[in-house]
Amino acid sequence: MARKPGLLLPLLLLLLGPAPARSFGQLPLILNTWPFKNATMAAWKMLAAGGSALDAVESGCATCEQQQCDGSVGFGGSPDESGETTLDAMIMDGTTMNVGAVGDLRRIKNAIGVARKVLEHTTHTLLAGEAATKFAESMGFINEDLSTNVSQALHSDWLARNCQPNYWKNVIPDSSKYCGPYKPPTILKRDGIAYKDPAHSYSHDTIGMVVIHKMGNIAAGTSTNGIKFKIPGRIGDSPIPGSGAYADDMVGAAAATGDGDILMRFVPSYQAVEYMRRGENPTTACEKVISRIQKYFPKFFGAVICANVTGSYGAACNKLSTFTQFQFMVYNPLKSEPTEEKVDCI
Repeated sequence: MARKPGLLLPLLLLLLGPAPARSFGQLPLILNTWPFKNATMAAWKMLAAGGSALDAVESGCATCEQQQCDGSVGFGGSPDESGETTLDAMIMDGTTMNVGAVGDLRRIKNAIGVARKVLEHTTHTLLAGEAATKFAESMGFINEDLSTNVSQALHSDWLARNCQPNYWKNVIPDSSKYCGPYKPPTILKRDGIAYKDPAHSYSHDTIGMVVIHKMGNIAAGTSTNGIKFKIPGRIGDSPIPGSGAYADDMVGAAAATGDGDILMRFVPSYQAVEYMRRGENPTTACEKVISRIQKYFPKFFGAVICANVTGSYGAACNKLSTFTQFQFMVYNPLKSEPTEEKVDCI
């Protein structure tokens, strides 16, 4: 009995498994949070020179670190309560699902480079604090002060304003009026104060980048110096796989930006990729992630970028009085140069 021709292709697909994505005209693709054009160009040039998706992500994020994008990436920005700048970064390989990340990295400028070394030379995922610095030194990175005149002035001004804003609650002395050190009171007073959004939280707080190679290999990464005047030791969403970014060659990738303390509770990048795995287009996937967080934190500051294996992409953000649109960068063969795009927040 002759086999029906129409059954041959499905049978082959079942036996061979899903084929890797190939060039679709919209690939390769560079997608990153905020209008960081130089970072986008650096990633694109790396791909053009024959580099991998991982190489492109590292190059793009490193460019932002060197150029101190918006003062919120790299050295000399976002001092913590003690006046020190610390860095978080992550890089993920969507082919192998390996991740390298650093959190609370001190005195090392190239955080994304250290994250890449964690990925390539350890079986760990995340290294943090002074131990991460020692690891970086062993990998050949230079130990140097990350403070600048700008970051020192920011810290001095913050102290002069009685340490406002800060990220403490339910402590004595009253953190809304005074500097610390703080201690928990014996009996916490429930005075009905609502969720406090510290000033300066609505700022460009990280670069999140997604790169899809023309052959379908996907990588994603992040780099940030966190939030101004954070409690020392604080690590945000950026270096957490699935929160700051996530990549999977079979589906696509996503990256998040905004209030990292809230975002990490919802692993938004992983969730966006899972929505795309179920068949949602990138824009819808991003919107669903934002809507999910809105239910619990309607006034949170944040956005997500998403891209699938074909090179389609989208973004979504939470609408606030001071944040009604989100800007991000796109570069693919359909564009002559990196393009800044905007999306209305929901």
